[in-house]
Amino acid sequence: MKNARYLALSILRSIYKGVFADAALDQGLRQAEVNDLDRRLATELVYGSVRRQRTLDALINQFSQKKVHQQPPDLRLILHLGLYQLRYLDHIPPSAVVNTTVELTKQQGFTGLAGFVNGLLRKYLRLAEQGQQGELTQPGADILQLPEDPIARLGILHSYPDWIVQIWAEQFGLAEAEQLCIALNQSPLIDLRVNVLQTSVAQVEAAMQGVGVAVSRIPFLPQGLRLVGHSGSIQNLPGFREGWWMVQDSSAQLVGHLLDPQLGEVVIDACAAPGGKTMHLAELMQDSGTVWACDRAASRLKRLQENCDRLQLKSIRICTGDSRSFPQFAQQADRVLLDAPCSGLGTLHRHADARWRQTPDSVQALTQLQAELLTQAATWVKPGGHLVYATCTLHPAENEQIVTAFLAENPRWQIEVPQMETIAPSLIHPTGWIKVLPHQHKMDGFFMVRLGQRE
Repeated sequence: MKNARYLALSILRSIYKGVFADAALDQGLRQAEVNDLDRRLATELVYGSVRRQRTLDALINQFSQKKVHQQPPDLRLILHLGLYQLRYLDHIPPSAVVNTTVELTKQQGFTGLAGFVNGLLRKYLRLAEQGQQGELTQPGADILQLPEDPIARLGILHSYPDWIVQIWAEQFGLAEAEQLCIALNQSPLIDLRVNVLQTSVAQVEAAMQGVGVAVSRIPFLPQGLRLVGHSGSIQNLPGFREGWWMVQDSSAQLVGHLLDPQLGEVVIDACAAPGGKTMHLAELMQDSGTVWACDRAASRLKRLQENCDRLQLKSIRICTGDSRSFPQFAQQADRVLLDAPCSGLGTLHRHADARWRQTPDSVQALTQLQAELLTQAATWVKPGGHLVYATCTLHPAENEQIVTAFLAENPRWQIEVPQMETIAPSLIHPTGWIKVLPHQHKMDGFFMVRLGQRE
């Protein structure tokens, strides 16, 4: 039976060979025989070590003569695990962290380096304690050495690539960029969207409270409930099997309300999988009319169908393929949703490795795809219809610049400023688009805009 740290190390190996963090963790936990406590610790260690990778590498470089790129890959991961626990977790005694990390070093065949690992971790601890006691330059001083350059400083301190920090600093200023960095290093909140075709918000609220799970209502979102401090299995909560609710962040729920589909309409979701927004549209239409769910990924559309069955939704039709084609949809839709593939910079707290996978080049490739998808999706809208363009990123090249270029090339289209009660006025930019910032609004980072045709 593996313990949490050994399990975390084996999962981290898979991630650094290219497996996505979520998939590697899911597979590792399914194959291991570990109790719930070890499962939670392994999950924290994996996501934390990946998320804080740049900071942890900086500490290794600071305390070791051999720099990170010179370390054996497994030893680097072991040091990440030890330093992550010492720096970011306060419920594990430091002595236990050092001892278990040294033991893991020996187990992995690095017996000759056990003294080095022990010395590095103890040096970090000693200096950290001196900082807390005010023996360094000031009480509580951080021993992590940081460069003068403000972008690199934030990147190393909060563990982001410089290019992401630069993009945010240019949009929001350095102080706001740092708050965004901090927010996207926190554990994500879990929001539910209540399926009011099967139950009511009050009934779900009562059912959750009946099993000791605290929930709170979400302002401006009539179907929204937020779990407060829940850490167990989502599928075991009351109402899951009955289709009473679906996990969906508040920002994603806003997208459906912005499109505002009406009973009996034809609606197309151009990039639908895994289908949370598709199902919300069907619920808002009281399961009347038709919602076309289009996506290239057949496997992810299968998940959508499973959730449709669970939520007992009948109005959704599935269309597999590339949404840059589908000529059969020309001027067929009352409303179209394009929740475009994007870099996901607004949801980095949910995807620990995404900040290291995306690059300026990958963003450039995405902008080409986004522009092509938007141009095509616009041809599906009937005269007098509406289109919502949305992403879960906070990169202007994928958001404002895409929309601005589309409007310049298509003068018949214009931005429609939202007038609905479900959109908080503070979210609406003077131009009419909506930008959700995690550190301000306690939701995933999102961009969305509703477009309509001029009469």
